[in-house]
Amino acid sequence: MAFPISDEVLGTFVPIAVYWIYSGICMALGSFENYRLHTKKDEEEKNLVTKQTVINNVLLLQTLQATVAVFLFKVTGNDAGASSKSQSSTSLVVSAGQFVMAMLVLDTWHYFMHRYFHRNKFLYRYIHSQHHRLVVPYAFGAFYNHPLEAFVLDIMGSGLSYLLSGMSPRTSIFFFCFTTIKSVDDHCGLWLPAGNLFHIFFSNNSAYHDVHHHFHGGKYNFSQPFFSLWDRIMGTYLPYTIEERAQGGFQVRPAYKLKEHTGINDELVN
Repeated sequence: MAFPISDEVLGTFVPIAVYWIYSGICMALGSFENYRLHTKKDEEEKNLVTKQTVINNVLLLQTLQATVAVFLFKVTGNDAGASSKSQSSTSLVVSAGQFVMAMLVLDTWHYFMHRYFHRNKFLYRYIHSQHHRLVVPYAFGAFYNHPLEAFVLDIMGSGLSYLLSGMSPRTSIFFFCFTTIKSVDDHCGLWLPAGNLFHIFFSNNSAYHDVHHHFHGGKYNFSQPFFSLWDRIMGTYLPYTIEERAQGGFQVRPAYKLKEHTGINDELVN
């Protein structure tokens, strides 16, 4: 006899499974130098933390994420029957609107909190610097963070986007799976010349986030995971170019000579 699985259970655990599946695909592609933004040698030599440590950290944070998700679904009173009924009466137009609202809420929360974690010396030194131990990002390191940062940036941000958008648990399954895939893709360290829809429809992508991890990135390109809107509004957007590397693959170059590092008065590279 089959047991029905509620939308709440799927919304809690499917994004976690998607994280590892999509990460695995990206890591497989990363075995080919022609798709990489940094060489495998750079990844091995420059990163300050082992892959096993990253895996252990991510599993711990996903346990915390799942616990909070179960609690959130419980307190909002969305049981399986109610969520199914609600979803059946929700049009695609309404769901699309909730999707966009959730994306804007998550981006806004993440930008200002992420930037604050960089600007506050204490928070950066003891909390956010953990994420930047991955000097050369890779896919399953997307959620490698200090637990406090993961709670403030990711878990609280996701909770706010869910609550303020008014989406149902079923809609949240698709939203958080999409968010997970986008976050992993931003950190994958790959640049596929064609076929990656994230590079076509989003200016915020793996090259965009690579700038944040390099080129005085603590001052630029804070936005994640969807749009570059807040960086452009707040003057923290650093343009870049993508060039082919002689040894194969690609490399990201800032479009400005970073003299003053202010993000405002830098000289344009000719």
